[in-house]
Amino acid sequence: MQTLVTPIIPHLPALLDTTAADSTWVLTSTLLAAAISTPISGRLGDMYGKRRIVLVLLIIMAGGSIVSALSNTLIPMIVGRVLQGVGLGVISLGISILRDVIHPKNLGGAVALVSATLGVGGAVGLPVAAVIAQNFDYHYLFWLALLLAVVAIVLVGTIVPVSTLRAGGRFDFVGAVGFAVGLVGILLAVSKGNEWGWTSPVTLSLLIGGIAVLLIWGAVELRMTDPLIDLRVAARRPVLLTNLASISVGFAFFITTAALPVLLEAPTTTGVGLGQSLLVSSLCLMPLGLIMFFLSPVAARLSNARGPRTSLILGGAIITAAFALAVWLHGAIWHVILISAIVGVGVGFAYAAMPTLIMRAVPPNETAAANGLNSVMRTLGSTVAATLVGVILSSHLVLDGGIGIPTTQAFQLVFAMGAGVALTGVIIGAFIPTRGTGFPGTASIPIQRA
Repeated sequence: MQTLVTPIIPHLPALLDTTAADSTWVLTSTLLAAAISTPISGRLGDMYGKRRIVLVLLIIMAGGSIVSALSNTLIPMIVGRVLQGVGLGVISLGISILRDVIHPKNLGGAVALVSATLGVGGAVGLPVAAVIAQNFDYHYLFWLALLLAVVAIVLVGTIVPVSTLRAGGRFDFVGAVGFAVGLVGILLAVSKGNEWGWTSPVTLSLLIGGIAVLLIWGAVELRMTDPLIDLRVAARRPVLLTNLASISVGFAFFITTAALPVLLEAPTTTGVGLGQSLLVSSLCLMPLGLIMFFLSPVAARLSNARGPRTSLILGGAIITAAFALAVWLHGAIWHVILISAIVGVGVGFAYAAMPTLIMRAVPPNETAAANGLNSVMRTLGSTVAATLVGVILSSHLVLDGGIGIPTTQAFQLVFAMGAGVALTGVIIGAFIPTRGTGFPGTASIPIQRA
């Protein structure tokens, strides 16, 4: 869902009869919807059953795919993409379900495997989407998304057991609205600031207003009996530091998505780009996701033997080394493949550790909401990364036939920034407590035995 429309981004203005600026909402709307949906669906999952909410979200995703598949203009396309974005709340819910149904001794491996599928989806989805976009009507992209959603609905409905663990209380509608308004304001300002102007009244109003709303929201949530997000739990040292480290991992991970395709597809005439097609570029980035997937058992064993904090720190250190290497090594296709592969190793270790660290620090009936907030932190990191990469690449250009191509210095600056942010995550991770806080991964549906 996240890479679905990437191959057709340059063609969206013509396909949807709109402007280039307005066509970017096809991407932005999905990002915003996912960021809002994730913590809210997590809370609903804790209250009414994670499996039930997963099925609801998948049905919404399927509906969004149908709307987009039948769309030829901008507004219905955005509506469909928003619905697809709402469905992305299944990611954190799916990981949280594992705590309910998997025996504690197998939980680390299961979490690592499911976390790794995030990379696999993008790595495999991008070249598949490129092939469809280049050879067929672009609407087939959304019919494919519908097929995947239907398959997921059938599999979840027939295999995943009904959730028995419930959190009490009432759903915090006021908190949900406040969180959504504040988060949308901040993410919109960050993602559109370069386009609208960082000092424009719209950008400043959204950024300042979003921060103000979240501050008020936090004060109200602390007084609520049944808050959307228990901020006292979120402020615990293990949860807070893991979420801060997650921002850095999400930031570093997205640099590969935002910068490496530009480097691969830029023309060779300036001596910077590698002149590859979208399909070849997609194949060059596949190692990142595939390595994440196949590395998951190793990451799980490391977490079990040395603790998830060790896995997180090691992952951040590997990402730091990869981007430090990329500063000087990015002039050939095999360089890009190597960097992508090394980043995949680091992200695989880090992604395997973060949900486990969160689940060790929160009670079982708050697992989904806490994982949802952690997912939002990764999204925030990715959004900031996309914005800063765009600013750097667009401000360091060399003209080629009237077209601006990013310079070598632009890519070096981007990779150095990625290394610095990843190193910051390593330092933060070093302060995460090594011991849990008394909330073991007890299965609420003990379908497995030790």
